[in-house]
Amino acid sequence: MNQPHDTAHADALGALRAATGARHERLDSGMPLARPAPDLADYAAHLTMVRDWLLPLKAWLARFDDGPQAALPAVAHVELIEADLNEPGMPPVATPRHAPAPSPAGWPLDASAAYRWGVCYVIEGSQLGGKVLYGRLSERLAPHPLRYLRGADEGPGPRWRAFMQALKAEVTTPEQIAEACQGACDAFDSILALSE
Repeated sequence: MNQPHDTAHADALGALRAATGARHERLDSGMPLARPAPDLADYAAHLTMVRDWLLPLKAWLARFDDGPQAALPAVAHVELIEADLNEPGMPPVATPRHAPAPSPAGWPLDASAAYRWGVCYVIEGSQLGGKVLYGRLSERLAPHPLRYLRGADEGPGPRWRAFMQALKAEVTTPEQIAEACQGACDAFDSILALSE
């Protein structure tokens, strides 16, 4: 259920944070790496969940050529996840033998750019959380390189700042902010459904 949020007097970032705060807390506490002493099996479960969330989102976002898709270069999130899952010493992950191709079904084909900015806010924000997890787990799970959590050598900060600057320039009206909040809430709800 969506939480009410006032977009009439809020900037995009403030409104997005207010709209998704409770979902963010639920997700943080429900992910496999939230356990007190996570191991490689927990990391494999985390990666599988994030991959299963990202694949349909990436397929859906690829249908558009405006909005957040045009603002920043693409990041090979899924490729980093697959490299981590295939790292020697990783426990096997239960996957269907003939997994269906990622389908954007369920995501609106006529989504506004503002809605997609909200979805991408969640994707981009997950990289900030990944860097925090990398700092916490890199020694514990060594020698696994934790490529997905580590991300870019310069860290997620520069990309996040560029993303936020573009979002604030593109999502400005109360209607756009409300659409972005709905996109972000839907993105959180889709991964929360995988974590339960």
